[in-house]
Amino acid sequence: AISADLAVGKSLSKQCAVCHGKDGISRHPETPNLAGLSALYIEKALVDYKKGSRHDRRMSLIAQSMSKDDMKNLGAWYAAFKLTVEVPQI
Repeated sequence: AISADLAVGKSLSKQCAVCHGKDGISRHPETPNLAGLSALYIEKALVDYKKGSRHDRRMSLIAQSMSKDDMKNLGAWYAAFKLTVEVPQI
């Protein structure tokens, strides 16, 4: 097993930025945020798109060209983001 390479993940994330936002925070209500997600979740989603068990016109095409290492590196990049949460005052 190889360890993930954040620099490679950052480079790969440039193609994701079009829909998912520059820093993994989407501006589109129908496109999910990636920043702070679990690396395993991102990897599994990409594998599922590649296998065809999960479907999205764009993501299915993008995942076809990705290697397992690419998926691991991309997942690690987005998982490395630190997010904060503010609880609403009621």
